[in-house]
This record gives sequence, C-alpha cells and structure tokens, in this order.
Amino acid sequence: MGFRVVRPVGPALLLLVLLVTVLCRPDSSDYYDLLGVSKEATTREIRQAFKKLALTMHPDKNPGDPLAHDKFLRVNRAYEVLKDEDLRKKYDKYGEKGLDEQQGGRYESWNYYRYDFGIYDDDLEIITLDSGDFDAAVNSGEIWFINFYFPRCSHCHQLAPTWREFAKEMDGVIRIGAVNCGDNNYLCRRRGISSYPSLYIYRAGQTPEKFTMERTKEDLVRFSMQFITTGVTQLWQGNVFRELEAAFASSLSWLITFCFDTGDCLEPRTRQKLAGMLDGLVKVGWMDCTDQQQLCESFQVTSGATGLFPPDNALDQQDRILWLKTLDTKEIYSLVLNHLPDLELLTTDSFKDKLARHRWVVSFTFGGRSSASNEYKKLQAFLLNDHVQVGRVDCIADPALCQSLYVHKPCVAVFKGLGIQDFEIFHGKHVLYNIVAFARDSIRAHVTTLWPDIFPSDRKEPWLVDFFAPWCPPCRALLPELRKASIQLAGQIKFGTLDCTIHHNLCSMYNIQAYPTTMVFNDSSVHEYEGHHSAEGILEFIQDLVNPSVVILDPSSFTDRVRGRAEGIIWAVDFYAPWCGPCQALMPEWRRMARMLSGQILVGSLDCQHFQTFCRDQGVRAYPEIRLYTGSTKQPDRYMSYNGWHRDSQSLRVWALSALPRASVDLTPETFRSQVLAGQDHWVLDFYAPWCGPCQHFAPEFEVLARMLKGRVLAGKMDCQAHQQTCRSAGITAYPTLKFYLSQGTRKHEHSGEHINSRDADTIADIIRHRIEQQLPRLHSTMKDEL
Repeated sequence: MGFRVVRPVGPALLLLVLLVTVLCRPDSSDYYDLLGVSKEATTREIRQAFKKLALTMHPDKNPGDPLAHDKFLRVNRAYEVLKDEDLRKKYDKYGEKGLDEQQGGRYESWNYYRYDFGIYDDDLEIITLDSGDFDAAVNSGEIWFINFYFPRCSHCHQLAPTWREFAKEMDGVIRIGAVNCGDNNYLCRRRGISSYPSLYIYRAGQTPEKFTMERTKEDLVRFSMQFITTGVTQLWQGNVFRELEAAFASSLSWLITFCFDTGDCLEPRTRQKLAGMLDGLVKVGWMDCTDQQQLCESFQVTSGATGLFPPDNALDQQDRILWLKTLDTKEIYSLVLNHLPDLELLTTDSFKDKLARHRWVVSFTFGGRSSASNEYKKLQAFLLNDHVQVGRVDCIADPALCQSLYVHKPCVAVFKGLGIQDFEIFHGKHVLYNIVAFARDSIRAHVTTLWPDIFPSDRKEPWLVDFFAPWCPPCRALLPELRKASIQLAGQIKFGTLDCTIHHNLCSMYNIQAYPTTMVFNDSSVHEYEGHHSAEGILEFIQDLVNPSVVILDPSSFTDRVRGRAEGIIWAVDFYAPWCGPCQALMPEWRRMARMLSGQILVGSLDCQHFQTFCRDQGVRAYPEIRLYTGSTKQPDRYMSYNGWHRDSQSLRVWALSALPRASVDLTPETFRSQVLAGQDHWVLDFYAPWCGPCQHFAPEFEVLARMLKGRVLAGKMDCQAHQQTCRSAGITAYPTLKFYLSQGTRKHEHSGEHINSRDADTIADIIRHRIEQQLPRLHSTMKDEL
C-alpha cells in the first residue's frame, strides 16, 4: 500500500502528518437507529438490543408478513456489523459501501434467540467478557471465576440457573464472568477451552485453575472461597492490642465481630468474604466472648455485635465506632466503604507539588458521593505494588484547577510523576478492574492527554497525535494499542491524544472528519494511512515513515516515474480506494511486500478515490487493482495484473519476482560435473522437484539469493525429477535441498558440498559470505606452500 500526500489545511499544518482514519464518522447512524442504540453502545448493549428485536421481528413470529424476512435480514446485518470491532470501524467511516455484502445474510431460528442467544446478558451479577476486555479483567488483581460456554450446549443451559444463584451469592466477593465461545471462538481456543461448560478461576500472575467438582451452588461457593486467602484473625487477650496497634499504624481499620452464645455474630463464611472484599483497607477479626468475656466487656460489648474501629479511635470513644445492625455481607461492605476516609483531597495549592514527586491516579468529581467513588477507595490497595498514590479533586470547590486541565465532567486520570502536563484521562467503562488495568498500563506508557496550550504543532521532536471522540468505541479500542506502541518507541517519538468533543476548533483546523484520526507531526507533509489499528500496525507505520517502502503516487508522479521508467526498472502499483475493505486488508501486506522487494522492484500506491478520473483513464474498474509494470521502455503502458487468490505479502512477492530476469542457471549432469565439481567458481545449488510445493515457494527466494551473491557465487538449479541419478549421487534425499560448493582454488570441489539448512535469502547469503572469508586464509597458505 502507499501513503497519499494531502495538502495541509491552513498555515498551522506545517509538519508531517499521518492520517490513521478507520473508524467513527458522526453521520453514520443507520445501523445504530435500526437497533435502537447509541454510537457509544457497548457490545453487550448491542447484543441485548438485537435480542429484543429478534424476539418480535423474527419471521417465525410474523408468518403473515411477506416482508418479515427482508426486515429481519436488515436488522440482523446491522447486528453482525456492529458487534464486530473491525466491521464496526469500516461502517462508521465508510457506511455500507465499505462492507462485504454477505454480512448478515443468514440468521437462526426464533428458538435460538429465545433460549441460546447471550445466556447471561440480562444478569447484573454476571459480567459477559469478550476478546476486547478479557485480558484486562483477569489481570486486574481481582479474582475472576469465568464460565466458558457455547450457546447450543445443553449442559451449559443446565448449569445456567445454578450459575446465576452462585453469582448472586458471591456478588462483590469475587468477579463472576461468562464468555460466549460461539462469539469468541479465537479467545476460547487461545485459552485452551475444548469442552463446555468450562469453569476457571483466574488470579493475576497465576495459572488459572479449573473447577472439576459437582456443579452445585454449594460446591461452586466452596471452590471459589478457597482462593480468598486474606486472613480472618481470632482476637484474644494475648494478641488483641498488638494486632490493633499494628493495623492502626498502617492506617487500617478493624472490623470485629463479637460472638456470644446468643445474639448476632457473623458466621465464618461471611467473615472470610468480607476479608477478601475489604483486603488492603480493613482487617477482619472475631472474638469468642464466651471464652474472652472480660476482654469483650472492655470493648463495652455484652451481646453479639459487629463494629468497625477506625485507626484514630480510642477504645473508650464509643461515638467513633460504627456498630453494624445487619448480618448481610453486601450491606456491611457498603456501610464500611462509606464510613472509611475519602481519597486524599488535592487542591490548587498542593496539586503541582504532589504530582511532580509521585505517580497518581486522580478521581475528578463534581460534588456529591457515589458508589463508584466509594469503590475507588480500593484503588490504593490494588496499586500498592505499583507505587501509585490515589487522590481526588473536587471540581465544584476548585473549578479553576479542573478548567485548566479541560476537565468538564467526572473522570479518572493518571499523572505520571513528571508534572501537571503529563497525564492521561481514562475513557473506558468506569468499573474497578478496568481502571486498575488502565492505571498500570498508563504509568508504563508514554501517552499524554493534549490541549491547545501544549499541542505539538511547532515542536521539533516528532509526535504522533490521536484525534478522537470518547463516545466512539473504535477510538477507545485504539487507545491501549497506542500505549503499547509508545513503550516500544520510547525516545523516538512522543504520543498524545486530543479529545475533539472538547477541542472542536483545533480539530477543525486540522480538518478532522472521522474518529480516530492519527497524525504524525514531523516536517511539512501529510500522509494518509488506512491499515490495522494495532500496536504492530502503528510500529510498522512509524518504521515506514523513517524508511518509506511504498511510493505515494499521483497522476503526475505516475506519469514521470512509472510510465517514464528507465529500461530494466519494474514497478508494482496498488490502485485502491480508502473505503474498500479488501484494500484496507491489503495495505499492511503491501508495505511488508515492498520491504521484501527493496532494491529489486519499486512499489507504489495510488488513491483512486482522490484521483478518480485518472484511475478511470487507466482502466481501473475495481479495487484493489494490483499491477506490475515491467522493464521495457518501448511499451510503457504494458502491465501484468495480479489475479491470485491470496493477497499476503509472501504471495505478492513471489508474483512480483517472477517478472525479474533469472539470475540462476539450469544445470544438467554434464554441467554439474564440469562446472560445479571440476570448476574453480563458488556455486550455490537448489536441488528441487517440479511437483514439490515447498520447492515452488522457495524458487523466488533462491532468485533473490542469486542476485545478492552475483559476482562472487554462481547459482544453479538441478531438476531432480529429470536427473534422479545425479541428485542421488549428490546425497539429495529431500526437496528442496540447498548446497554450497566452495572452490578450493586449483583443487576440485569436494563431491558432497555443504548443506545449508535455511530458506531465507539474507541468512543464506550471510552463511556463504562467512564461509568464503574463512576459506581465504587457508587458500593463501596453500598457495604459499605450493610455491
């Protein structure tokens, strides 16, 4: 593929810019309207919306409606596109013309949507995970118990009621998840799932453990409870004050349940659950007051009770103790969290100083309290080993500080310890495990949230800037890929993000019309890229900017360089349209092919959306149109079209190399004996059979090798089907076999030659050059002895 040079918009755009546009276009809402969802909808919300429509619109339920089939096909197509991240990207930018017409062409029976489709989508306690959020969830530090199921599996349906009851029992204690392996086949295969249902416990940094007991609620609870390893301490006269003081010194509260023969006391399982839920925030203990009656009385307890003792509490200050009047696990958890001290408040006076010395996760709030802000109190415990502080900013009390950072609504941001300007705002779903995963990624990455004052329009160092909208799901999917790429390119290029819903004017200045659009600022030209939005794609793109492999052609340069090519020069040209799905898939492969062909064939690309008339004049009728313009200047318009089934870089390379003149020669038994074995030249030989697939695959690589060694080593090919006896005498037992025959000066070659176990031209060339260099001292010594 190639990059199209685009004219800058306005005088401010003076630098090299890459447009990595794939994704969300503000006016493409037809499929969203069909399903009745917003563009911000999650995959789960899209699936839920489609299920409701399927149950009412399905042709099975509308036998008298002759249009029911077509109506449902349209809805089903919308679902099939929007549930798939890659297809959703294409639709959001290009509309339906960027899609394969076959999407959504088939659908299931009504019973499937009623009973098998998204078994756990409506269960609030069960989190449906897919390939986009699975890794972040299981690596967050929380305990996850995940049910891998298949929609048509009868045992999966039998388990479903029990799994729901179990999820309600353990809600808040551990995370209960489900993965639909029908929709996430690759994820399940990657995780080694081979039967359904498969139930696994995940803990960060540890090998998952499979549940193999009876699938009853009690066994599921018993199995999962063994992974809650936070201790519950029995307090008695000999340890109570030592234990309390140690916790208070670490600013940890104590939740203590006092147990008498009568009265309310938390049962052992409830204590263990609370210990796990409050790990890092509160120590959980119990007293046997039938045995430690005097000790319990010193706490002014005479019957069963449970109390929360904060660190700054003196035991005789009863007004500081929170006495709990419930035995319900979730109610106690909520009351305790609500009673714990809030996150450290950061203000204008302390903000800059504290953020310059430590890494911080900061919650920006706009007054009031919420269950989410209570959950954030657990962040410090999760991020303890990452050496990250956790604080909050009240934007109602400190509006100037929030406005200076362009924070206009509640959000979470990571400040990386390098001052107030080096931070990144979180744009994912505000649940604890997502925020923990984001914080860990962000502090290690080098992505900065930008605003006009620090926008790199006039910086000397190169910047990659991602223009995005938080409501755009593909934008959110790209952000972690940017972080990965920024780590690998640290010190070479800086990464920033700009929220176009806030900075409208700046985005308009750069003519941002689709989200995300990513630009690289470095020099004065603008290049457009349509490829995979992944860390690997970004790295390849940066590598290609530093050392371009594909020439961006326009009508003028095509005429000058391709039609006006010198004798012997060969061009491979990709005529494409940015909205074309196959063109997008081809682009990264085209760049890889270009790098493989470096120094042998020139590779270019031409944007036929931008130069429609020119492409039409060149006879381009469909995209992508791949052509090879051969080396004859007498016929400048002569070309070969690629009609191969595969458009991967290796297949394209083989096709392109086939146009080059051969650099190797065919050998016969006679020339093998006289020129190779008895001659004084170095030879590298490819022993092959015409019917051998690997031989055909290696053939163009051997031609590359022959050209690389031209002038130092001769290259020959021996057809072992035609010359079986010669190949047997050379010790050939498999095809292809590569042998190097090193000349010994006036002596003849050894008959056997040296077998080289590689099929990569660069590797083989290095081996042969090394052998020749090793042989030179020995050859000089031999000649001296003979003289």
